[in-house]
Amino acid sequence: MSGRATHAKAILGQELYSRLSSTRVLLVGAGGIGCELLKNIVLTGFGDITLLDLDTIDLSNLNRQFLFRKKDIKQSKAMVAAKTASAFNPNVKISPIHANIKEPQFDVTWFRGFDLVLNALDNLDARRHVNKMCMAANVPLVESGTAGYLGQVQPIVKDRAECFDCVPKPTPKTFPVCTIRSTPSQPIHCIVWAKSYLMPQLFGEDEADSGQELDEAEKQGENAKEIAALRKEAQAFRAVRAALRSTAADGSSSSAAKMVFDKVYHKDILNLLSMADMWRSRAPPTPLDFDAIRAGTFNLARPSQKGATASAAEGKTNGVKGSSGTEKSLNGASGPNGAGLKDQRALSLQDNLELFVSSTERLAARLRAGDDTISFDKDDDDTLDFVTAAANLRSAAYGIPGKSRWEIKEMAGNIIPAIATTNAIIAGLIVLQALHLLRRSYSLLRNVHVQFKPSMPLSSIMMCPPNPTCGVCRDTYTEIHCDPARVTLKEVVDGVLGRGGDEEREVPEEVSVYEDKRILSDPDWDDNNERTLESLNVTRGKFLSIVDEDGEFATIQVSIGALPPNHPVDAPALVLPSPLPAPPRRPKPRQATPRPATPPPPATAGKKRRAPEDEIEELDAPSAKRARTVPDQSAASFSPSKKRRLEEDGLIMLDTEGEKIEEDPDVIEID
Repeated sequence: MSGRATHAKAILGQELYSRLSSTRVLLVGAGGIGCELLKNIVLTGFGDITLLDLDTIDLSNLNRQFLFRKKDIKQSKAMVAAKTASAFNPNVKISPIHANIKEPQFDVTWFRGFDLVLNALDNLDARRHVNKMCMAANVPLVESGTAGYLGQVQPIVKDRAECFDCVPKPTPKTFPVCTIRSTPSQPIHCIVWAKSYLMPQLFGEDEADSGQELDEAEKQGENAKEIAALRKEAQAFRAVRAALRSTAADGSSSSAAKMVFDKVYHKDILNLLSMADMWRSRAPPTPLDFDAIRAGTFNLARPSQKGATASAAEGKTNGVKGSSGTEKSLNGASGPNGAGLKDQRALSLQDNLELFVSSTERLAARLRAGDDTISFDKDDDDTLDFVTAAANLRSAAYGIPGKSRWEIKEMAGNIIPAIATTNAIIAGLIVLQALHLLRRSYSLLRNVHVQFKPSMPLSSIMMCPPNPTCGVCRDTYTEIHCDPARVTLKEVVDGVLGRGGDEEREVPEEVSVYEDKRILSDPDWDDNNERTLESLNVTRGKFLSIVDEDGEFATIQVSIGALPPNHPVDAPALVLPSPLPAPPRRPKPRQATPRPATPPPPATAGKKRRAPEDEIEELDAPSAKRARTVPDQSAASFSPSKKRRLEEDGLIMLDTEGEKIEEDPDVIEID
């Protein structure tokens, strides 16, 4: 044996190594873990790799994402990483995709085209999405994550091991630096951007060698157009930095603050809008206008990503002039009665602009007074004001709800830096678990954790079986192919449940239908049944959840797929799976054994009556629903969900006319 494959063949064996070249791998994420992992699988010999990431390269990525260089800033991570890693092994095919993994074209059929999925993501929502898609497509997944010196690797195989959602995940209170994105969707993204990107760019160390690197790249024949764009970007920031460090004719630096604003919130956003592919499936940002905001005439009525308007998220922002005392109120001059709430009030768009200008002027004055650099400190009012205003202005541009100064102070102080060594360790462990999956050595799979313990830096545990109550991997998955514009909700539900067919099937009788958290129908509300899937915004890549109202059968998750390209025009618009899904019955919870009844103690004359003892029964499992009974002909019929909703609204439904309730002055009986 000779050549680059010598060691790999010796370690893996000829049989496994020969399979690597034809193994189709999906790598989701090209950040800290993703760069290390891509390098590892390319050098190991995996031959067909699809790399997907929606992010672009940022300056802060370069200290740990070694496939990128300064000349690559603002370019697609997936494209640059694939180009760089291809040189490591010319026999490997890497297909980069610059997109969001949640876009509709990446449906269950697309996931089913891979033999293995490797997750290198840094946000909970995307990880849950990939986990669900792998469960639906029955494709093995290796999940991973890092936070500072800590890390974990979890191999996931449907029906053999617990999935990512088998164990509830707490809402993260700390955020990796990778959360900074060119397409922010949460307030924390904007906060980290203001703290870790914008502030160092304006008030940090000057990177004097950037021009030399671009000159060298130009000599090596790199793309001249991209280099010219990077030169222009660097020159713009140098001009802004110089303006902040010089005094205007009127002795202020307000013109420099306006220059920063126009650069970051107007010109940069216009540049992003020129990348049409980035906004195919998300709302584009709105460039901000400095003078119009100050004049109170700027209109920011655009839909946000959560369905509300940006102006509503800001709370009376656009047409209402900001408080002239913004800076005073934030710095404690709002009077003794308002001192406790000064940092917690909502800031309007004008308030944020005025705070941005004033904090920029204060920081610029410190630079001119002799400070070489200024870094963020949550206890430094000037830097906290700057990050508050900068983050809220970016949130406004992207239709994201703003945060108060107090909330931003709390969130900006909880950022955990990513560490290159931890990423490298986790990437190596992912490859080891991936090789076990390819060998089908399921007994060797392990959950591995990197710990901050010198005596035991690595710990591994055996795979746990699936959680029987998991709402993801214990569901029954199926896939339909249809034209959402021509197929109704009722047709899909009846078709999947086999209603109207000759064959008798054990399926739920009464069901509710959901799309994510939206309820589309239930036994007492069928207004949407005759509406098309398209009109309900249930299209390719989404799931319909058919839930048994009585809880006897498992939930059916119906994946919506597109019709085949060669599907005849006059053929039915709905293609059902064959065979139809057969949801298993849920295990019945064990009833608690009642405690033996004991007669009450005899009453004693001259003493108060003894209060009844509270009896608490310990249940091993959630209690079963009340057994269904056949009511009298005169009884009103209500489904459990309808009755539950009415009780939540304060209405108590009686099973029969003769049923009575305790007398209560607050209860009104209605015939």
